[in-house]
Amino acid sequence: MRGKIVVGIYGAPAAFPSTERAYYSDFNVKARMAVAHGAVGTIGIMLPEDWKRSPWEWLIPQIQMGEMHWIDKGGIPQDFFPELQGNALLSQQRAEMLFAGAPKTLEQAFATARAGKPQAFALPESAHIRTVATQSTIHSPNIVAELKGSDRRLRDQYVVYTAHVDHLGICPAVNGDNVCHGALDNASGTSTLLEIARAYASLPEPPRRSVLFVFVTGEEMGLLGSDYFAHFPTAPLNSIVANVNIDGAPGSYFPMKDVVALGAEHSTLGGEVASAAKIMGFEVSPDPMPEEVSFIRSDQYSFVLQGVPAVNVEDGVKSTDPKINGLEVIKKWLVTRYHTPLDNMDQPIDFDSAAKGAVMNFLVGYEVAQQERSPDWVKGDFFGTRFGPRHAGTSTGE
Repeated sequence: MRGKIVVGIYGAPAAFPSTERAYYSDFNVKARMAVAHGAVGTIGIMLPEDWKRSPWEWLIPQIQMGEMHWIDKGGIPQDFFPELQGNALLSQQRAEMLFAGAPKTLEQAFATARAGKPQAFALPESAHIRTVATQSTIHSPNIVAELKGSDRRLRDQYVVYTAHVDHLGICPAVNGDNVCHGALDNASGTSTLLEIARAYASLPEPPRRSVLFVFVTGEEMGLLGSDYFAHFPTAPLNSIVANVNIDGAPGSYFPMKDVVALGAEHSTLGGEVASAAKIMGFEVSPDPMPEEVSFIRSDQYSFVLQGVPAVNVEDGVKSTDPKINGLEVIKKWLVTRYHTPLDNMDQPIDFDSAAKGAVMNFLVGYEVAQQERSPDWVKGDFFGTRFGPRHAGTSTGE
């Protein structure tokens, strides 16, 4: 691919496990691969079913907000690929034009992708990508609080809770309102973390391990705050035993019967999740929407990449009310309110159910903070093999 532009289809094979599918869908993973093979640019296209979930009209304002990277002490932007001189996304109509005269039609290429089969061929087209950019430097802090543990032997180890405090700001207006309020995404998660912090502070005795409550910035622009914190934590990285992330208070949509614990299967945190769910009367379900690649889209992923076992407890799709189809409710929310001004306080919010979700998250972190042994990656795990574990040393990271 040296000197060429790579055309890639969004996503990864559906046959992959949910979190691995998310990993290989990550633009940074694909960009590194393209750079390693000498590419000078990328063009993204999407399957028709993905356009239904993320319509062109909804996606373009997200892109027009611009691109952000955190800057290291040497002034180098993180996860930036200067070798890629141009990047573009094509609509379905333009993608069809690009494939005119190609060895495969666009639909044939899509069919191969849906089947999870590899494919690579040259397109009989060239492209000129002109990038015009303005740059600015902004400052946006993370907010960190610490509760020191009560056990002299374990207090230098940390459980880290995270929730992101940012949203999108001004966005395309709906009914005359051009503010993306982010009530569920993520004022609900921020509020949950505040309540969890208050619960910890009210305990007669702190847990054995210390707890960090980290309200991170820049999640919507690429997990910036959590990624920075995971690279430069306020406690030594090898002392951080686990991350519990809260992105949207679980239970906000309807009376919740089950939870989805993204990432729990990769480490012994799955045991803490199962224990907390049992106490709260929740079932634990697999990811019902792996096509959303949610595992890489929130702040727990920043910790995973630095070798820290992490989990994000999300809403399940089962309701205690048999009249409610939870999957339909959540899918409708994603295409009508997500990242729009309609994610506001006028929407239906089940506060009682969200309160149970908050207790669930409290219990997961509390059990980790109290147990003698720190969480560890499952032996031979996909993420553990690549990025950890740092504590037990059963494998080496890349």
